[in-house]
Amino acid sequence: MTVLFDLALWLHVIGGFTAILVLWVPILTRKGRKLHRQSGWLFVFSMATVSLTAIYMAVYRLLWTPGVEADVLSFSWFLIFIAILSGATVWYGLRVLRFKRRKESHRKAIDLLFPIALLVSSVGIMVYGWVVGIPLLQYFPIVGLFLGLTQLMYWWRVPTYRSHWVVEHIVGMLSCSIAAITAFVVFGAPRLLEIESVSLLIWFLPTIVFTPLIIIFTNYYGRKYAGGGTGPKKKIG
Repeated sequence: MTVLFDLALWLHVIGGFTAILVLWVPILTRKGRKLHRQSGWLFVFSMATVSLTAIYMAVYRLLWTPGVEADVLSFSWFLIFIAILSGATVWYGLRVLRFKRRKESHRKAIDLLFPIALLVSSVGIMVYGWVVGIPLLQYFPIVGLFLGLTQLMYWWRVPTYRSHWVVEHIVGMLSCSIAAITAFVVFGAPRLLEIESVSLLIWFLPTIVFTPLIIIFTNYYGRKYAGGGTGPKKKIG
């Protein structure tokens, strides 16, 4: 089991660094072009690796590590939450492209399962955070609640604008980027720099930085794919 854990750890580190390095390429390159697609897929595979290995390592710590200390316990639960957040957002970013031409409500179980899991885990981690008194666990899951609800609403509703898919694709991928950088700030950077504690503001910095980017990109590309110009978005039908 130790060998598997060490392998998962190395895959997690490699996947995490790859995702953080490559996530800027699809953001800055022209949408739909070869470089955008290739770098986007590399980001997806990297985040999938990060999510799966994170869940394995956290479960390993919780179930098979004797005498787990309180900080390791909270670390493991938050790691599971970040893994679910990363997986749910990157999956959402892919699936809205897969069904970008839909004209009715979407009810595929696999696409509803991810936001539901995100909602449940967000509530669970928030409650746990208040029990143990850790501010990061108390407040950061609000991001998961918001994203889980908006994803469910998007799938349930009938699309009304032609550009609905590109807006949601951007939201999904940039939200996954928030999860990736937050995980690095919370878990990776303090260990690399040998820092024992980090300010709560630093933990929320990725969300603070990327939220305006999400707003800017969704407005710009939403109007562009709806027909161009600065006028109102074109409706379907």
